[in-house]
Amino acid sequence: VVSGRQSSTTIELGEQSARSVLPAEEPDHDGELKLPKMRSLVIMIFTNVLLQTTFFIIVSSGSRYAEHLGGSATFSGLVIGIPTVFSGMVLVPLVRWDGGTYKFALHLCCAAALVGSILYALAYQAHFLYLILAGRIVMGVSFAQFLYTKRYCTDPRIVGVRRRTTLAGWLVVGQSAGFTVGPFVGGVLYKVGFANAVFNGYTSPGWVMAAVWLLFWVVIAVSFEDRPPQLSSSSSSSSPRRSSEEIVTFPYPPRSMVEPVAAAPPVPTQQQQQQQSAEELFEDAPRVRISARQWAVTATMCWFAMTCFFILGAWEANIPVFSARAFGASPFVAGNLIALGGVCTFPFMFANVVLARRVQDRYILAIGCALGLLGLSLALAVVATTGHATFGSVFVAWFFVALGFNLASTVTLSLLSKQMPHSWNGKISLFVQYSNYAGRVSGTVWGGAGVDVGMTRYVGLQLALLGIGGLMFMTLWREMKAKTG
Repeated sequence: VVSGRQSSTTIELGEQSARSVLPAEEPDHDGELKLPKMRSLVIMIFTNVLLQTTFFIIVSSGSRYAEHLGGSATFSGLVIGIPTVFSGMVLVPLVRWDGGTYKFALHLCCAAALVGSILYALAYQAHFLYLILAGRIVMGVSFAQFLYTKRYCTDPRIVGVRRRTTLAGWLVVGQSAGFTVGPFVGGVLYKVGFANAVFNGYTSPGWVMAAVWLLFWVVIAVSFEDRPPQLSSSSSSSSPRRSSEEIVTFPYPPRSMVEPVAAAPPVPTQQQQQQQSAEELFEDAPRVRISARQWAVTATMCWFAMTCFFILGAWEANIPVFSARAFGASPFVAGNLIALGGVCTFPFMFANVVLARRVQDRYILAIGCALGLLGLSLALAVVATTGHATFGSVFVAWFFVALGFNLASTVTLSLLSKQMPHSWNGKISLFVQYSNYAGRVSGTVWGGAGVDVGMTRYVGLQLALLGIGGLMFMTLWREMKAKTG
């Protein structure tokens, strides 16, 4: 009887100690279906919407704004794409500092977006071209949050393996909403006119987004519930939770019943946990042996991440310039054209969120690339065969491009998060995000210069990038199988 009481006491002590060491763990009846707190999840997805809106709200009038201050169409493409360069520069230091948490990055995102939007708006009154560029560079720091929205939706501590593609689908719905609302609102604000030197058709996107980010910052400070800093693998592997399981299943009296129980190791402080988390992300992960096939799938997903954002960025930067020269479209009309294509993709994006629970990631990628290929082929036919583009022909091609490559971009990270070890989630998030950045910045510059280099060459390069990805995809078809959801 005494030994039974000692055993139950030891079990209770082990469970209590485990709960104190691992506060991030929550009761989970099915680990593959777990989700984070709904309030925090909604904030993270809405952050993605605001970031996309901030990125694209200047697309409609940005080229005119740059020309007004003495810039060119290529410079306007650089203004659209330059933030991603500086996002990439701050990512690694930021990830080393965050300790596996998210709230610090959210606060930094809001602060940088607020300041950058104000600088962008002040360029008109200062009549200084490079103040536009400075404002977008500061905004680039906020766009580092793109990594955290993706990492949050694939974090194995809070998201089950069968929820990751679904959450990635919601992120892409937000992405579609952002690049729909952004150009549309930018086009509408252009109609404000230029009677006021402070708030006019060029500066209003900056002032409006500054006000929105200030309000959203308050919401984040009040409502977002962060995850506690994660412990290193060494700490978790030696936690009392494991010892309690051994006490239950061990067939002989455990040593703790006949020998004094050793004192539990001290709980690390928050600063120590952050340091352990950063070390785990950059040092412990390489110790896991990754096969050649896993590296090949990773390279393929990174290639598609780059290709999707290259093509989307190129079209979003090119449409205002090309439509103005082809059929005299104003920034308002160009913004409506981009927004209309995005709005028409919404039903399909919502359908993808539902179907992702039943369809494998590789099939979603294949369908998205096929639709994108159709859009590029239609665009090539218009510019190479007829030589005459209309609002309708550009819209149809843009619709298939937007639908296809937004759909394909939903699985680049979720597929890898299902195949790679959990300790690699931070690294693969960086791989995919840098690929997105590379595609975004090069695509927007290529889109801004598309009319000057020739529209046939402009579309041809996109087809070539997609073709290379298609060869990689078909070669690794069997290796890309992963769980649904």
